[in-house]
Amino acid sequence: MDSRSELAVPEETVLEACGDTKLPKLGIIEQVWDTDPIPADQIPERAGDAVENLSLENIPEGGEVAVGVGSRGIANLPLLVHGVIERLEDLGYEPFIFPAMGSHGGATAEGQREMLESLGVTEAKVGCEIRSSMEVVQVGETPDRGVPVVADANAAGADAILPVNRIKPHTDFDGTVESGLSKMMVIGMGKQRGAKIAHEWAVNWSFRNMIPEITSQLLESLPIVGGVAVVEDQHDDTGHIEGIRPDGFLDREAELLKTAYEIMPKIPFDEVDILVLNEQGKDISGQGMDTNVIGRRPFAINEPEPDLPDIKRIYVRGLTETTHGNAMGIGSADFIHEDIVTEVNAPDTLINAITASTIRGVRLPPAVETDRAGIVAALSTIGVIDIKDLRVIHARDTMHLGRFYASDALVEEARKRDDLRVVSEPEPIEFDDGQFAAPSPQE
Repeated sequence: MDSRSELAVPEETVLEACGDTKLPKLGIIEQVWDTDPIPADQIPERAGDAVENLSLENIPEGGEVAVGVGSRGIANLPLLVHGVIERLEDLGYEPFIFPAMGSHGGATAEGQREMLESLGVTEAKVGCEIRSSMEVVQVGETPDRGVPVVADANAAGADAILPVNRIKPHTDFDGTVESGLSKMMVIGMGKQRGAKIAHEWAVNWSFRNMIPEITSQLLESLPIVGGVAVVEDQHDDTGHIEGIRPDGFLDREAELLKTAYEIMPKIPFDEVDILVLNEQGKDISGQGMDTNVIGRRPFAINEPEPDLPDIKRIYVRGLTETTHGNAMGIGSADFIHEDIVTEVNAPDTLINAITASTIRGVRLPPAVETDRAGIVAALSTIGVIDIKDLRVIHARDTMHLGRFYASDALVEEARKRDDLRVVSEPEPIEFDDGQFAAPSPQE
């Protein structure tokens, strides 16, 4: 028997168990955001200008510069990286790229190279060599606790190191710096070993304290000339590019993080009965679904969950192509579509979970055969609620929330708000052989 028949519950079984469950009508709501993204044709030049703001004076003529690139789905990533590489070459240096992504890609050199390629970062597109290796060297240890500090061997052997990353709220902890240049150096550049060390110590020593301290150690021990930081707007377009020198890493990153928090896309309702997501994946969030968006952080180490939103049930339909079967964070869902069962890359997912010390995050929720079964199962487990009062959202993922399907109650609420616009009136949910027939609302 295949995995579908073994793990996925047939639709008829779910419908029979749930009885006569009425489904809400869904319309489309759009969030009204005022954004000013950087045009794509200007991004390489802006990234190059950011490079010239860094501490390049100590790099020898013709010196090698290791450019760290991660596995997140950053908007315009190939353009950003190409702009950095091209400017370094124009300045007379020899850049190369190294994957700065911890244990992602199955913790193998080839897997990490494939991750970069899936994001459009290839040697042909960015114009330089990619040196992918899981080898690390120890470059120091923290003064108080003696925690080993390790770094990618290729990067540590270069004349200069320059990470490129997006600044954004982290899914597992709150701090003055979260996802960004510092975390990329501590965990991403540390490869699987460094990521494992960090997550093990985080059990007793929080990330909010660890990341700044290890960052300081790396800045003292390695030729880090600064980093190129990106902040994305609510539509996940490139909104800001900046070169941050080493002496401003922690302070300036903290300032940009505040901006990122203010503009990050969120669900614009505090209470939701059912959230349906078409996809989750590592390119969307480190936990597959952004915990700041879903209001759930059940796997975090020594960190409380967000207060809002309060979502009773989450149904996830699939994994993104770019996540390569890594289902990290799937345990935050209450129900999943059977497609996820067949898409999961068990080794990559488990390695990521072990490295992050968040094993519960990869527990598979109940799998259902169809979308109809998924939404019926979710609705039948939230108590007795009049259909006109049901608060249901169906979105693409936790990163793309500009437009989404919403039930009557939410549509009526949206009519009274200046930050929301009703795009289409609620209509009955249509199915094709049990699967949702309507496409995702496009932003």
